This record gives sequence, C-alpha cells and structure tokens, in this order.
Amino acid sequence: MTDDDGITDAERKMQFLYALRSKGVTETRILNAMEQIDRGPFIRGLFAARAYEDMPLPIACGQTISQPSVVALMTQALDVSARDKVLEVGTGSGYQAAILSKLARRVYTIDRHRRLVHEARHIFDELGLTNITAIVGDGSFGLPEQAPFDKIIVTAAAEDPPGPLLAQLKVGGIMVVPVGQSDAVQSLIRVRKTANGLDYDELRKVRFVPLLEGLGKDS
Repeated sequence: MTDDDGITDAERKMQFLYALRSKGVTETRILNAMEQIDRGPFIRGLFAARAYEDMPLPIACGQTISQPSVVALMTQALDVSARDKVLEVGTGSGYQAAILSKLARRVYTIDRHRRLVHEARHIFDELGLTNITAIVGDGSFGLPEQAPFDKIIVTAAAEDPPGPLLAQLKVGGIMVVPVGQSDAVQSLIRVRKTANGLDYDELRKVRFVPLLEGLGKDS
C-alpha cells in the first residue's frame, strides 16, 4: 500500500525507524515497540496525515502528542523491564502508554481530561492492549492506591520533580520528568531512587505542556 507521495508502508516504517536511530534511540526492544505501535490511530483530524513525521502535534483539550523520537528517548531513559509496573502521568493521546505496554508488565496511566482518557481507552481496546489501565484523575498526586511503582514517567512539565510521585517510586526505581517553567525551555530529568536518596541526571532540553493540578473542564 502506498500513500499520496508514492511511499509504501514498509518504506515509511524504515524511514521512521531510521529517524529514531539517528536521534540516539539504540535499544532493540524500544525500536521494536515503536515499530509495533502505529502512531496513526492516536492522531485525528487535520494533522492525521503528519502522524509519521518526527514532530509534536496538537490533540484535543489543548494538549499535544510528543514527537516519536522524544517518546522513544524518554522510554529508553526509563529502562523498563518486562516485570515492571509503570505509572504514566499525562495520558494525552495514549501513544506513550501504548509503547510502554509492549515493554512492561503493567501500565497505569492517568490524565485530568476525561475525553482524552476515554479516547485512549478506545484505542487500547482496538489494539488489544490489555495491560493498560487508564484513569481520569489528578496525576500530580500520582496513584497511591497502586503504589509503589518500578518506573514513573511524566509527560507534562513540573517546576520540580513532584514529591507525591517520588514517594510512590520504589527504591531502585526510575522517574523521567520534564522540569522547568512552562514558558521556557525545560530539561528532561532522570531521577533514580536509591536507599541513600535521589540521584539526578539531566538528559536533554525539551518542551512540554505544564503539569496542572485538578481535573480538566471536561471532567
């Protein structure tokens, strides 16, 4: 099957994976997950035709779907294993959770916008992703009833790594979170929780929507 530019699905997939490798995504498990999860179903409307470009795109509720290379690099930094229970704060389109579902034992994803959670659940069902639980709620407080988590990923920017989320991270666990002011360039931070405290690594500059408390207007 070819698109309007005469590119076949196989060629498009090869270009997509090449773009990821060129941005520093090297782990085979992550590349395989990115190959298995088609970004197309997670983008609707005017921007659907650009689903396979390595760029962020707007989605409903004033949110965005991150560019695939950022999704892959955040996933790589999280170092997910097949036994992990993962919390994602900020479901958005559901694309990041879908990628994680191919790598982890269980994924819990939470978003303040009811519409986004319902749409993501529908896509998860269509794709047969049965190890994801999507929840409407205030992600800044995490999901204490399911804690502790092996890994936590935050897809919205906080001024500092949120204390309630750090408290829900297992010793030995990793959290990946963008940190910085919402109107400035942010830094992607990896936090490792050890028996002696927290170790921080700054990974790269990023730009994400801000992490907000409370539920969205549609909720």
